[in-house]
Amino acid sequence: MRTVLCLTILVCAGTCGDLLLTGTMKSVGEVQSVDPRRVLPVVASAFSLPSMWAALALQALAFFSFLALLSWANVSLVVPASALSYAVGAIGAKVFLRETLSPIRWAGVLLISCGVAFVLAG
Repeated sequence: MRTVLCLTILVCAGTCGDLLLTGTMKSVGEVQSVDPRRVLPVVASAFSLPSMWAALALQALAFFSFLALLSWANVSLVVPASALSYAVGAIGAKVFLRETLSPIRWAGVLLISCGVAFVLAG
């Protein structure tokens, strides 16, 4: 039961953190180059928003759930099962970020989900 709970926290918190982080970065603007003089103002602007801090907190929660899982469950279960975040992320991108996903991407999400189901069944 604790494995399922921690996996759920890992997938949900990690994916929600990714979605919040994406939304935050899109709201502050596109990074035009990797020159630190251009990146630092964008990063500073992002860190001034509460959504950035919420995204980081969710990412930290996911990371600590991952560490806890690895302390008692087999890595051969934890890592593949955490791939459910790809499916949840695609759905979240469609619903919350209004992204358009091609049929080939949906097919990829379906294949990943089937792979996770095989791992969990075994």
